[in-house]
Amino acid sequence: MFMDYFIHPTAVCDDGAKIGKGTKIWHFVHICKNTEIGENCIFGHCVYVDSGVKIGNGCKFQNNVNVYHGVTIGNNVFVGPNATFTNDLYPRAEIWNDDKLTKTEVKDGVSIGAGAVIVCGITLGEYSVIGAGAVVTKDVPPYSLVVGNPAKVVKKVGKNGFPIGK
Repeated sequence: MFMDYFIHPTAVCDDGAKIGKGTKIWHFVHICKNTEIGENCIFGHCVYVDSGVKIGNGCKFQNNVNVYHGVTIGNNVFVGPNATFTNDLYPRAEIWNDDKLTKTEVKDGVSIGAGAVIVCGITLGEYSVIGAGAVVTKDVPPYSLVVGNPAKVVKKVGKNGFPIGK
């Protein structure tokens, strides 16, 4: 069978992962089973994508990103290095089952800065920008720039990501 995507020899793609045409998966990436990845995506060094994650077309994941079960990502989303998505609001090492799963949705065109933490159970609106190091604990409106811990809206942004007005 001809593969129309690239997987580096050090990467692990579990059986049952669906990978779209033109996608590139680089060094030491782990794509788990039952994951759906769209076309023309790029996964940098040491990215982890948990089972059941859905990712649209044209997304870019910088190095060391963690995307856990329960996350859905739209098209043309950028995720900066060391960003992490969570999936359990009340984690305990001895207690895990799918009843604890809290879903997160990332809409089309979102950009997430380096080291951001996306706490589960929220929606990142279309073309929003998450500042580097932000800890996002609630929904982000479309076309908004959020920064800080906890992240707060500081500006509106255009589709190009640049701030609008002063």
